[in-house]
Amino acid sequence: MSRAPGKAGNLREKVDGNELDLSLCDMSEIPVRELAAIPKATVLDLSCNKLTALPGDFCSLTHIVRLDLSKNQLVQLPTEFGRLVNLQHLDLLQNRIAELPATFAQLKSLKWLDLKDNPLNPALAKAAGDCLDEKQCKECAQRVLQYMKVVQAEQEQDLQRKLLEEQALKQKREAEQRQKEEKEREQRRKQKAQQKARKRRDYDALQAAQQEMKKKKKNKETAPSDNHKISSKPSKKQKPRKSSRLGAVMWTIMVVLMMLAGSIVACRYTQLQSQSLCASVNTVYDETVRTVRGCHILQSVLQLGSWQ
Repeated sequence: MSRAPGKAGNLREKVDGNELDLSLCDMSEIPVRELAAIPKATVLDLSCNKLTALPGDFCSLTHIVRLDLSKNQLVQLPTEFGRLVNLQHLDLLQNRIAELPATFAQLKSLKWLDLKDNPLNPALAKAAGDCLDEKQCKECAQRVLQYMKVVQAEQEQDLQRKLLEEQALKQKREAEQRQKEEKEREQRRKQKAQQKARKRRDYDALQAAQQEMKKKKKNKETAPSDNHKISSKPSKKQKPRKSSRLGAVMWTIMVVLMMLAGSIVACRYTQLQSQSLCASVNTVYDETVRTVRGCHILQSVLQLGSWQ
């Protein structure tokens, strides 16, 4: 609080009945706490000071019935000014007020109002009219209250419209956000599905390659054994075949030799030697014996045959 020394002094000393006169105190701030402690001071005169604004807690002084703020430098009234529900008389002469707060419409007890010599906006100035006598000031209070009710209703409608617009905008943003998130989720699902399909293809390809490698490896491992089996089986079978063939050949040779030997014996040592056939046989025998005499193998065979 700023005031000239000794002018404000002790507030209780300035109370006269229900009136508290703080005019001409060179005040730029209002001692709200001290005023709240004097509820019986329902008439408050703050005129002719240097007030440029009222503090917000000034609106808690609901016991005030008559308030004089004339000839100050007030630019505006607090937003919650309508809380002064018991206010009946308000003097705002010669200030710098252009607008009144919307809550001004809540001053249902207001009966007298003076807004002269303020730079009011045209609509408010038209509603206020003149306040040159008691009747006009009372009419001013009524008209301004009606005007402020309209203003308050319009402001409430604007506020409601803004709230609806903000709500609609919020819902739109939320919907867009949900759509964006859904789109991102769908994109992630597609990417995961593609990754899974790609991994599946890679896995199948790897399995196929491994199976092919195992098959080739198995073929390589089984090929020699098969060849061995194929070659070994005939070898096992061929041995008897070779031996049997050899035996058959030997047997045939032996039979032939025995037949030849029998023929030779018959032609050389029997009466058949005089026959022409035996003469040929004896000749062939003699030549054959001379030709193969040096062949030791045949001699061995012949010896074997002779032994048998």
